[in-house]
Amino acid sequence: MKKESFVLAVSLAFLIGSGGVYAHDDGHLDTIKAPNGGQLRMAGIYHYELVVVKDSKEVKDNVIVVYVTDHGGRKIPSAGASGIVTILAGKVKATASLVPDGDNRMKGIARYASTPGTKWIISITLPGQPAEQVRFVPLTVEDTHTDHKH
Repeated sequence: MKKESFVLAVSLAFLIGSGGVYAHDDGHLDTIKAPNGGQLRMAGIYHYELVVVKDSKEVKDNVIVVYVTDHGGRKIPSAGASGIVTILAGKVKATASLVPDGDNRMKGIARYASTPGTKWIISITLPGQPAEQVRFVPLTVEDTHTDHKH
């Protein structure tokens, strides 16, 4: 009986301990330094990294880049993909198309200011795959005080 209890305890500890290894929730992804300085989110079987201009004080045309990788960080080619971004800043809503921009990048231009709390909804359809959608809130108060441009 003691051996069975020990095996059960070890199995339970493994299951509980391994849950965090495979967790890709927003909180976990926010602890990972994104390779391009953006914010990471999980979209189905992919990771999307949203990179936006962080120091645009006025609403104007700014670049948006989304990098697509798998869970291991390997680049997923964007050739033949299509996408759309919806930006929600208070009561203002803007949309823009995302097009392949070489390698694993999708790129677009949209009218936005770097405002903390702005919500970004990204939808990308890779060739032969269903559309995957994910939400971001990439700008915090600290982000808008940097001098970095993307």
